[in-house]
Amino acid sequence: MKTFTDNAGRVWTIAINVDAVKRVRSLLEVDLLEIVEGTLIEKLIRDHGLLVVIDGSKGLRKAVDKVFGKKGVVQRCHWHKRENVLGYLPTGLKPVFKRKLSAAYEKPTYAAAKAGLKRIRAELAEVNASAAASLDEGLEETLTLHRLGLFRELGRSVKTTNCIENLNSLIGQRTDKVDRWRNADQKHRWLATTLLDIEPRLRKVSGHQALPRLRAALEVHAKGTLEKVA
Repeated sequence: MKTFTDNAGRVWTIAINVDAVKRVRSLLEVDLLEIVEGTLIEKLIRDHGLLVVIDGSKGLRKAVDKVFGKKGVVQRCHWHKRENVLGYLPTGLKPVFKRKLSAAYEKPTYAAAKAGLKRIRAELAEVNASAAASLDEGLEETLTLHRLGLFRELGRSVKTTNCIENLNSLIGQRTDKVDRWRNADQKHRWLATTLLDIEPRLRKVSGHQALPRLRAALEVHAKGTLEKVA
């Protein structure tokens, strides 16, 4: 499941099932904590384990813990983490650390990726303490796929929030030129029609053959017995 908050404050959720079919599950106009009794949340809670890919928003992170507990295994978006770190650096250093961070996150194993990030953290500490602290924040959750031993297979599709941001872009292509809405109901009908038009065009997840392994790993994690995969 991928969740993302757009610039208008709307919360989007895309669910990817074990057959690798992406489906738009809901457009939520309220905070996840406020819809804990809703049908969507009830269905998701019944799952044995969920991989929740988020952009690092503290509100979303809190909601995942509150609603899903141990079943909600968080993968922090690599792109957002990298951009947050680079935001503290002078312009001249950004390309250098962008390459280093990208290379570290592309390491196929947890041990290799963590070691690379530790080296970068030490370098950042010499340049900008805030950048180093930004890398520290939520670092382990950026390595969830590595820890599950599935980064090589599924990293391309779920290491970032790109698939849901791409959905926002496709919606924009169909709605951005509409500048007069009569009421909220009209907006919802238009959006629902747009999503129904887009959904058949969504492609399968890269590395989808590994999704059954992901489900098994998430079920183990939900039971609190997941071991780090070196």
